[in-house]
Amino acid sequence: MIAENLPALQVVVPLLAAPLMVLVRRRTFAWLLAVAVSWTALAIALALAFKVREAGVISYAMGSWPPPWGIEYRVDALNSFVLVLVSLVASVVMPYARTSVAAELPRDQHYLFFSMLTLCLAGLLGIAITGDAFNLFVFLEISSLSAYVLVGLGRDRRALLAAYQYLVLGTIGATFYIIGVGLLYLMTGTLNIADLALRLRDVHEMRPVLAALAFITAGIGLKLALFPLHFWLPNAYTYAPSAVTAFLAASATKVSVYVLLRYYFLVFGIPLVFGRLPMAEVLIGLSVLAVVSASLVAVYQRDLKRLFAYSSVAQIGYITLGMGLANEPGLTGAVVHLFNHGITKGAIFMLLGGVSLRVGSTSLERIAGLGKTMPLTAFGIVIGGMSLIGIPGTAGFISKWYLILGAIAHGYWWLAALIVASSLIAVAYVWRFVEVAYFRAPAPAAAGLAEAPVSMLIPAWIMVAGCVYFGLDTGYTLDGARLAAQVLLSSVR
Repeated sequence: MIAENLPALQVVVPLLAAPLMVLVRRRTFAWLLAVAVSWTALAIALALAFKVREAGVISYAMGSWPPPWGIEYRVDALNSFVLVLVSLVASVVMPYARTSVAAELPRDQHYLFFSMLTLCLAGLLGIAITGDAFNLFVFLEISSLSAYVLVGLGRDRRALLAAYQYLVLGTIGATFYIIGVGLLYLMTGTLNIADLALRLRDVHEMRPVLAALAFITAGIGLKLALFPLHFWLPNAYTYAPSAVTAFLAASATKVSVYVLLRYYFLVFGIPLVFGRLPMAEVLIGLSVLAVVSASLVAVYQRDLKRLFAYSSVAQIGYITLGMGLANEPGLTGAVVHLFNHGITKGAIFMLLGGVSLRVGSTSLERIAGLGKTMPLTAFGIVIGGMSLIGIPGTAGFISKWYLILGAIAHGYWWLAALIVASSLIAVAYVWRFVEVAYFRAPAPAAAGLAEAPVSMLIPAWIMVAGCVYFGLDTGYTLDGARLAAQVLLSSVR
């Protein structure tokens, strides 16, 4: 009985746990429940991923209303991959968050924090698993509204401004998305995503469909920080509590990328998006600008959280670059980079949370000699930085290798060369940390510094170990990404 209802439980468990934390109003209970929920979500996601590989697509009708009349939860090779990423990140961040939150938030806000983080988890999982376009909007708003609150809880007053900017741009993005869905409903009479894809083939009046494509692209582009719609991201990541930055950087934008992949390849279809329209050229052009400009801006940042926030904009550029290539190696590189960048950036921001706790700041001026005072933390950040660069033996290398293969398959040798050259800019901003941490003497005030608490260091290093492990053993990530790419390309076969 439970096995048959796993798709519903994937969302229902965290969705019910969040208000329960508010009712009980005990921080220890809230944390323990959040950890239990995240681990349960990971177990369910892994079970669903295994079932999809064994038996194919899973369709679950909510309330026994068959699709397309009722809401359908649909799990395939693409979104099962995303479900595992989101729940894996949550299962590591939740144990880490207790010590981090205790240092950054007033005691009476702790249970609210874990409630909002669990609600955000429920929203992200719901976005990934739902097969209904309007239901996706509902989950998009659940995850977004909780994320605005989480960002605003940062101890720096600028966190409120960052949350407000995030709210305004996020609301515009959600509005654009729902306008696009409304136009699609007007033309097809259905909100079921799989049914939408079938009915759009029979639509002859294309102007509303093209308008829907434009609105959904702009709306989801804002959510995923597609260049140049990324202005909310650097402040949100810089001033949010450390656990929030780690969770959002590793999961939220990745889920939004998944939504755009789903609509481009499986709803509108490759013949329309990349055949009739010049979206390949647009995506590749914006991606190149994101990779180069955001990386260059990162080089000149004086705060490590802000530096790696701009790095996230650049890394999202690599993912959308693979989308623009629209071939199997390019899409494989894009999907595997969802996972690889998620664990890499999660590791880095979790380690920076430890730096913030011990040093009181993540500015480059304050972390001089960090390699001596906090050697495990500093070395973990270096490994994460190597993964961002794409050094062989790290997860980031796998992603960039397949993106290069995708570019070469199109005959874009210049693009393959640019992917390699852009990694040199990543070397520059990672080297800024290395130079300060390892080649400068610690300040006298830093003499008594110690490593971050074990409760923060162990979860962070689990993610660091993932950066290396998934660079050496690609059995799950690469195979999963390749299957997802085949699903995305199935519309032209």
